[in-house]
Amino acid sequence: MSSKSIQLTNKQSSETIAIGASAYNILLNSQNSEGQLAIIEMLVPPNGGPIPHEHKGFQECFYILEGEVEMQTKEKRFSAKQGDLVHIPLDGPVHCFKNNSSVNARLLCIVTPSGLDSFFEEAGRKIPAGTLPDPVPPTPEQIAFANQTAEKYGQKLYPKDYLD
Repeated sequence: MSSKSIQLTNKQSSETIAIGASAYNILLNSQNSEGQLAIIEMLVPPNGGPIPHEHKGFQECFYILEGEVEMQTKEKRFSAKQGDLVHIPLDGPVHCFKNNSSVNARLLCIVTPSGLDSFFEEAGRKIPAGTLPDPVPPTPEQIAFANQTAEKYGQKLYPKDYLD
């Protein structure tokens, strides 16, 4: 018999992190999954989304819960709508997404093995669950810190126009 216990996470017990204009609610983190898995609910406002980036050593899935986002790599660009699943394979291409709609998009991000959650926790700041941060452009110091932190967690960030 296993001595491990089942975990319940809710809005009160999870941590919500602001990065850029988006909010990332960490439902399952590295510590609670023994480094195997991270599950993150993403709230992305209109015109929001991460800059182009790549990550080595983990794969990522986005399940679109609400709204629509435009996914982009060097090779292609496509819309992902409510009910769609996007899979970024292990050591996948540089990619990004953007919410081009007029309403918030909500995505469930699943990462294996974990680590993306640790990047968010270190590079971002805590905010109340269910809220979005004020869309303030990052300072040069914040950009440098995000780049250093991303590298620490196996990611590389690219300029906003890298995939254009």
